[in-house]
Amino acid sequence: MTTSTAADQLVVTHAHNALFERGLRSFFEYRDLGMNKVTDGRVVAHVIRAAQGEEFNGVPHLHHTQFQLVYVLKGWVEFEYEGHGPVRLEAGSCVYQPPGIRHRELGHSEDIEMLEIVMPGEFKTEVVESVERKSQQK
Repeated sequence: MTTSTAADQLVVTHAHNALFERGLRSFFEYRDLGMNKVTDGRVVAHVIRAAQGEEFNGVPHLHHTQFQLVYVLKGWVEFEYEGHGPVRLEAGSCVYQPPGIRHRELGHSEDIEMLEIVMPGEFKTEVVESVERKSQQK
């Protein structure tokens, strides 16, 4: 039996040779930062950027997560959050999205880049009818 050490778990990635792939949203590209594998699926971390030539679709949804943090590296993005309305995030802005909060994207800049960290590494996204629950709607 082979046991891994902390040194075996070290992950280093660099922007100059980064690979971005389409993922959860077709209008974004995702750069995996390698956390899912070394945490046995407990954490996923990626850089997200706009996919050029793709229109966004702000479908209301929620994520079945334990933790979700978004930090804007470049550009801006605007979300609508359940119970809060529109929230604009710009470079340097950070948001913790509580588990199960309904939200949708309202728009983003062409140069948007965000760091997202989510627990667990594999999570379910559920499309919902509206950002606000029926009992909250006026």
